[in-house]
Amino acid sequence: MSHAVRAAEPAESAGVARAALTLDAGEAADLVARLSRPPAERRWTALATDGGVVMASMSGKDPQVGHLDLLAVHPEAQGEGRGRALVRAAEEWLREQGARQARFAGNPPCYAWPGIDVRYTAAACLAESLGYERYHVAWNMTADLLGADLSVDGDLARLEKSGVVVRAAGADRDRVAAFVEEHWNERWAWEAVQATGLHYAERDGRILGFAAWGARPAWFGPMGTAPDARGLGLGRVLLRRCLAEQRAAGQAGAQIGWVGPLRFYSRAVGARAERVFWLYRRDLA
Repeated sequence: MSHAVRAAEPAESAGVARAALTLDAGEAADLVARLSRPPAERRWTALATDGGVVMASMSGKDPQVGHLDLLAVHPEAQGEGRGRALVRAAEEWLREQGARQARFAGNPPCYAWPGIDVRYTAAACLAESLGYERYHVAWNMTADLLGADLSVDGDLARLEKSGVVVRAAGADRDRVAAFVEEHWNERWAWEAVQATGLHYAERDGRILGFAAWGARPAWFGPMGTAPDARGLGLGRVLLRRCLAEQRAAGQAGAQIGWVGPLRFYSRAVGARAERVFWLYRRDLA
């Protein structure tokens, strides 16, 4: 069965995503909106069939790699080849943009997920049936905000004795973003600017570390401490400050995305490894 593919309308994409992405239904519309407002240098498209939508993008960082950022088919329209048609259409658009490889993998800094959540089994099966190879695994941790100890008063008093002050970024957000870009990269800096909440630590006017939340809807991250400031306990304080804000905003839990140091988050807030993502790629002929 053939399915006509056309440009997708935002409301249509959000509706299909909300129905299909059962693990992320509450933020599906926000994800579509986020992917529709990427950094200025990014090229992207949204394509649809009746009952299905795909979003794809190209990043200026690697002009030969394209990303399939979101694929959703309404439950009532599944099993009829719409997902396959949408992936093929997205691949054709990526070829036109100069891509030599397509990936089911997050395109930082503006992405939906690191890859395909293993619980979206049909999507993983589709990717593999189309010749995509699994090349990496990523995971998220979940912090229970209702039960976690997020207190920082003792830590703040200890830090103040050594001249370190922890603040919430306001008008100085661009200054924090400049620190993030200097020590990490422009993708994290973009997320720092876009984040709902941004906290940082400084001493004598010099920023030492930062943490953000809400750059990806409802998620925590990114965060980092300058190399010469590690060992002061800044990460734990900045993490807890952000999670406390998320709790105050009405969240019962927070996703810590694309995690590296499992032990740190487990010890700092009792976070547990939960969501696992498979990253796929395929060379485009």
